[in-house]
Parts: sequence; C-alpha cells; structure tokens
Amino acid sequence: MEYIEYLLYLGYVLLIIGTIGAIVGPKSNDRFIRLLNTEVATFGVCFIFLAYDEALALMTLIAVNAILCLILVRAIILNAEYEEETDTKIK
Repeated sequence: MEYIEYLLYLGYVLLIIGTIGAIVGPKSNDRFIRLLNTEVATFGVCFIFLAYDEALALMTLIAVNAILCLILVRAIILNAEYEEETDTKIK
C-alpha cells in the first residue's frame, strides 16, 4: 500500500472513532470532552481530504474548524456562567 492509502484509511478510522466518541463515549455529558471528540472526527475528515489532494477543501475545513472551535468554546463558557447565575437566583 502507498502512503496515500494509509492516510485515507487513518482518516476513516479517526472519523468513525471521533463520531462514536462524541455520541456515546466516556463522559459524553461533559461539553469539553464532546468538543475534543468532535475534533478527532475533524482530523479524520482532514486526512481524507488530504488523501484526495483537495488542497482548497482542506484549507477551508481547517479555517472553518478553527473559527467554529472558538465559537463553541465561548458558547460553552457562556452557558456554564448562565447556569451558575440561575442556580444562585433559585437558592
């Protein structure tokens, strides 16, 4: 097998493991663990794009992933702060 085929199969494996990990993985209720498992699946997609030599698609995926990661982390932090505020108001 060639290097490209190994990269393609590694991408498929990472995509499957990351998706299953995000859905039913350990501590799947924790938002940050779920985000990390989603990142594993994203690297799988990056490897698949790289195997097909889709440079533009790969660069687009990396750029969008970086922006979405920042937005998701900020949303998780704001949601946690909102839940803490509502818990203190209830008590």
